[in-house]
Amino acid sequence: MILLFIFVLGLSIGSFLNVVIDRLPNEKSILGRSHCDYCKKTLKPYNLIPAISYFLQGGRCQNCKKKLSVQYPLVEISTGILFVFTWLQFINLGLETTILYLTVVSIFIAMFVADLKYQTIPDELQLSLFLVSFRLLHLANNASLLGYVERFVFAFVVMIPLLFLFLITKGKGMGFADVKLVFVLGLLFGLKLGLVIIYLAFISGGIVGFCLLIAGLKSRKSKIAFGPFILASAFVVLYNQGFFMRLVSDFFQ
Repeated sequence: MILLFIFVLGLSIGSFLNVVIDRLPNEKSILGRSHCDYCKKTLKPYNLIPAISYFLQGGRCQNCKKKLSVQYPLVEISTGILFVFTWLQFINLGLETTILYLTVVSIFIAMFVADLKYQTIPDELQLSLFLVSFRLLHLANNASLLGYVERFVFAFVVMIPLLFLFLITKGKGMGFADVKLVFVLGLLFGLKLGLVIIYLAFISGGIVGFCLLIAGLKSRKSKIAFGPFILASAFVVLYNQGFFMRLVSDFFQ
């Protein structure tokens, strides 16, 4: 029963994330009533039932009949599923820690889709992730000053590869939003897992970029958002932290 509640909660949060994804990159307030992207008609409560309304309406606006983006149900359903995974993964660490990780997952999803769709990661999401990461660090660190200093140093080390790319390409090969993101991920995951995330992001980004190039879908001059690869790698590491820690430890033995 609790897992069903967590899934439904995830659907509802996913609905809110869709608002965040489409409004923050366009510098719009996340407050206010939702409306159709095409005819701008304000949506009724029965139009906003997560996932269900989309399918009941055949994926179209009831007023203008324009086809709605599949982003909406995908984000809502994905959030519901990931909420269940996260609950099962972290509930043994306590309720507050689990809620914080659910928040991390929500922010990851919003960042992923926003960067994929608009090629930008809003500063509001970056700041939110930083604050949640700092709270998680506080819970794990028992307020040790040395622990805080160490983790911030690790975060800076994790950031260095992307900062270097940003500087030598003058922002053309790497956006500064990605630099800020990996700093926060270094704070959240630590040195070893932070570097694993960067490694996986470069590998997956290189493979996908090469495939798009070969398929003729992108040219050498095309821009491909790197944030989604960072965040996808962060998701993989989030749910497999023990595995990657053992892998890194074995590698350096």
